Amino acid sequence: MTSSRDLAAFAALLADETRACFALALLDGRAWTAGELARHAGVAASTASEHLGKLVAGGVLAQERQGRHRYVRLADDRVAHLVEELAAYAAPGAAPAPRTLRESTVAAAMARGRTCYDHLAGRLGITITQAMTTRGLLGQDTGFALTERGARWFDDLGIDLAARGRRPLVRGCLDWTERRPHLAGVAGARLCSHALEAGWCVRIGSERAVKVTDAGERALHALLGIEPGILR
Repeated sequence: MTSSRDLAAFAALLADETRACFALALLDGRAWTAGELARHAGVAASTASEHLGKLVAGGVLAQERQGRHRYVRLADDRVAHLVEELAAYAAPGAAPAPRTLRESTVAAAMARGRTCYDHLAGRLGITITQAMTTRGLLGQDTGFALTERGARWFDDLGIDLAARGRRPLVRGCLDWTERRPHLAGVAGARLCSHALEAGWCVRIGSERAVKVTDAGERALHALLGIEPGILR
């Protein structure tokens, strides 16, 4: 069993602003180099290396080397889920006003639609989740559950949900901007991949933000009855 000391030690891994900044950046699902994370957090390379060592040793991050570069990413989707939920609980009040035009633009884009590790979040993710629930594809009565109709819906789209290992098929992930759960798990991840591969969404900027395309608006309206104006 996990002891109070173990829990405190793990919590301490994210109880540092630089390490928390790294974890939030890595929610984009990509692998970053130590140098990229250092520049993102505005710290020296030596400082970043020290913090990354602690996160890797604590199981928050996984690393791999390619030549001279060391890449790190979140260890798995469970860690991503934890970071996203902590972010939602960490700021229950109104978010501070953006200080620059760029911050305002990025904040608006992230709130409109983004990836949370490997699934869709923000207003886009919540809208899709709610539409799936309304159409009987997803149940939320006692936690998230994919209905038989929902399984057929994924199958009709050509999205294979069979091979998933130990990862849950569906689960709710608390959205830190909308404060409601969006679809995560295998179904959420593969729907996100499908949306990007089919050109329904495109990534914008260097953040996690995604934008729904005209083709995506048409597809989501046809498949889920989502009005295009809601996604803009």
